[in-house]
Amino acid sequence: MLIKMKIKLFIILLVFSSSVIYSQCNGRYVTQIFNSVSKTTVNYSDQIQYQDSYHEMDIYTPDGDTASNRPLIIYIHGGTYLGGSKTEIDCIDFCEYFAKKGYVTASVNYRLSSNQLNFVLSQEEQYLTVWNSVADVKAAVRYFRKNYFNGNNYRIDQNTIFIGGSSAGAVTAVHLAYINDVLDLPNTSSPNGTSIQALVNSSGGLEGDVGNNGFSSKISGVISFSGAINTPNWIEVQEPPIVSVHGNADQTIDFNCAPGLGIPTVLELCGSNEIHNQTNNIGLLNDLLVYDGGDHDWFQSGNADSRFVQALNFVSSFIYPLLPCNHTTNTSNINSSNFEKKIIQTTNMLGQKNGCLGNITLFYYNDGTVEKKILIN
Repeated sequence: MLIKMKIKLFIILLVFSSSVIYSQCNGRYVTQIFNSVSKTTVNYSDQIQYQDSYHEMDIYTPDGDTASNRPLIIYIHGGTYLGGSKTEIDCIDFCEYFAKKGYVTASVNYRLSSNQLNFVLSQEEQYLTVWNSVADVKAAVRYFRKNYFNGNNYRIDQNTIFIGGSSAGAVTAVHLAYINDVLDLPNTSSPNGTSIQALVNSSGGLEGDVGNNGFSSKISGVISFSGAINTPNWIEVQEPPIVSVHGNADQTIDFNCAPGLGIPTVLELCGSNEIHNQTNNIGLLNDLLVYDGGDHDWFQSGNADSRFVQALNFVSSFIYPLLPCNHTTNTSNINSSNFEKKIIQTTNMLGQKNGCLGNITLFYYNDGTVEKKILIN
């Protein structure tokens, strides 16, 4: 009883010693305040050779919304880089869920491997296939920024773009976020004697050759459903935060590190446990939801699976504090004009990453400051 009383007193003191933040998001992005959404299909490349179905995306916007500067989430389908499309049920349910909260969302197609046997046996083909998908999605990000500077038809905030996906789509999203130099890739020769770095450079380098040149492909955060990275050390400080959901019995993309698909000829992929060990080690903002005993395909049925719905809510809670409408800046703590104050972690008042306690959230920043906020929906 005494402990409970102390906790309650601490809560009361914290509330009255903190500034109350009436959500500058005006109730958006927390609950589904829109009843319906509209979908528009576009080709996101401005290059003639890529005017095909592999370079189409469906853009979802909330009906009746008049707001501008809306955050954008681009979602990437799975399918082992051999199949799948932007119309998979998890893609539709994901995009509609967030669009009804006020986001602009997009489900994107990308190039797939055309030879299943070659893909499984050739690591060169695997690298090229993953990198082609990264180049495609980067072009999709640039498409929105190009549109922003040419009328901003979708009324997005070009500084708040998240990417995510399931399975192969999550692998693409993670590699897009954390490979910052061609030199990160192996310089060893592929089986036919070609350097992997040379192969990527011949396809347009880091940004690819899919078009919308001159615009940034920078992102604000990563959403990974059963995703992985080839080398966890590619994730470094001051890079985009990541939120992941993964089953720890996944035999397609291992929760730790193992060859993809469990096939020895496939590149090693390090799943969410290793990703989040790395992000924790370097102090990068992250969160991980683990389905104990969960398999790989928990997302495949979309809203029909309660785990998918739980994952959506988990992701929503993670990215909401990152939105600019929730940011405050204490200029007295900034000693350099080049310093960019960033959130590195959020917790409730008991220091727990997950869970809510009276709508009070602690925001930890990279300058060592902590802000206490009461978010009133």
